[in-house]
Amino acid sequence: MKRLNLLVAICSLLFSVTSTTLSAQMPQNMKSYWGEVVFNNDDLTIRQIDEHTWVGSGKMMSSEAIYIIEGKKSAILLDAGTRIADLDKIVAQITDKPVTLVATHLHPDHTGSAINYFPEIWIGSGDEKSEPQYLGNYKGKVNYLTEGQIWDLGGRKLEVVYTPGHTGGSITLIDKEAGYGFSGDAFGSGNLLLFTDFSTLIATCEKMSAKMEKDGVEYLFPGHFFGVNVETVQRLKDQIEVSRGVLSGELKGGASRPGGVGGKYTITKYGFNIVYDDAQLK
Repeated sequence: MKRLNLLVAICSLLFSVTSTTLSAQMPQNMKSYWGEVVFNNDDLTIRQIDEHTWVGSGKMMSSEAIYIIEGKKSAILLDAGTRIADLDKIVAQITDKPVTLVATHLHPDHTGSAINYFPEIWIGSGDEKSEPQYLGNYKGKVNYLTEGQIWDLGGRKLEVVYTPGHTGGSITLIDKEAGYGFSGDAFGSGNLLLFTDFSTLIATCEKMSAKMEKDGVEYLFPGHFFGVNVETVQRLKDQIEVSRGVLSGELKGGASRPGGVGGKYTITKYGFNIVYDDAQLK
């Protein structure tokens, strides 16, 4: 119980903007990308995105998202929320395929207590240094994703793309055939907490926007999803522009809210925030 309470406290600091605030930043005419509710309890609401894809909204940390991505032979559970009791059993109600747990990054609102229901977890190697902090009590096997790795779920393939910025090990999964992907907190869900630096973020946004345009990927489902706040190529290009502006000194962030973790500055432009500190100005 002490560990769970600590996770909740850390999550509340890591993502200090409410879902209401983030939703207010989104264009009012933006299409909603989720459908009917297929599961709901005190910890989690799951909605269907398409025939073989579901998004779960956790209820402890600004709608922290989990995704169930199903093929003909197997499925991936992407992220595990902050605290979701019996998540393995819940997922089994949605898909009868064997499930592998993958984490977009190592923060406790994505790798909370429910990871212990699963015998292994796959993460980006750039987050390896954070394992003692976030996976210290995990008894399962930790595996490392590689750039360009293809998960063949049976009639559905997901490509692993390294997208550091929010954390050094953040990853994105791309479903080229479906025309979308899953980016966790790599681009902020509307409120990017930058824990690496602006140069890393610029490189990641350039890499991913080019890939999205080349592969015909229209949008990325984020790590805190409210039905409308998908990440687009334009969002990534806007983050490049803002990042360059901050590094050149043309743009300056204002003071962040007292007590907020992620940096002492917040810059708001184009409907999103980037929260950073002096260490990120490189």
